[in-house]
Amino acid sequence: MPYKTVLAAAAIAICLPSPASAWGQLGHRVIGEIAEVRISGKTRAELELILGEEDLAEASTWSDEQRSNPATFWQREAGAYHYVTVPEGQTYAEVSPPEEGDALTALDRFAATVRDPNASREDKALALKFIIHIVGDVHQPLHAGNGDDRGGNDERVRWFGNETNLHSVWDTQMIEGKSLSYTEYAAWLDRQIEPGDTIEWWEANPQVWIGESTQIRDTIYPAAGQEIPSLSYDYQFEHLATAEMRMQQGGVRLAAYLDWLFRP
Repeated sequence: MPYKTVLAAAAIAICLPSPASAWGQLGHRVIGEIAEVRISGKTRAELELILGEEDLAEASTWSDEQRSNPATFWQREAGAYHYVTVPEGQTYAEVSPPEEGDALTALDRFAATVRDPNASREDKALALKFIIHIVGDVHQPLHAGNGDDRGGNDERVRWFGNETNLHSVWDTQMIEGKSLSYTEYAAWLDRQIEPGDTIEWWEANPQVWIGESTQIRDTIYPAAGQEIPSLSYDYQFEHLATAEMRMQQGGVRLAAYLDWLFRP
């Protein structure tokens, strides 16, 4: 390929928007690690029958890692399963899911597969890994998008001087700025979860999680005024604790949902 053609292709690739990927690998693995210590013994055994030695943290990122899989399912269908759309001032119950489905319709579909005695172990593993991922996704506030800006992907900002978008700030840049491994971060956040928090947050209804995300979402956009808002320490101070709480809640809810999924 001629040198100029290579440069042009690279430039186009850089300009293309990256797909939404809630929390990135760090956040999803933190959620999986927090859930791992909260699932029941029965749930743990059921997971092992399907996933073998793969733990929740490892399984949590698989659905994002398959985005480059050329199979039709991953390229034409699965992308819609990472988010929901809820316009400002409405609830998910008031909004019909799109024809292509969304995170909540996918949860229902994959839960049915895991519970189907006739489904293959391979199909159950795909469904289960997607469930683990989706629970994390919908706890990221911008994965309950308002329908106007692709979940904050079109909201351009500068994060400590570097141009990016609001979705990326919440997915990765705020939490990865802590420079912790997922096991360190999970252990630190887990120690802060009080018994009363676990009781209060133990909720397996996805519409509750989505409702919380939409309420938070509408409070995290930068104030209007600058063409490209500059975000740094002030924004991080105001919102990092919320991002960390959503990972804590995501871990508790993942355990709650899996216990519900495998309940007799």
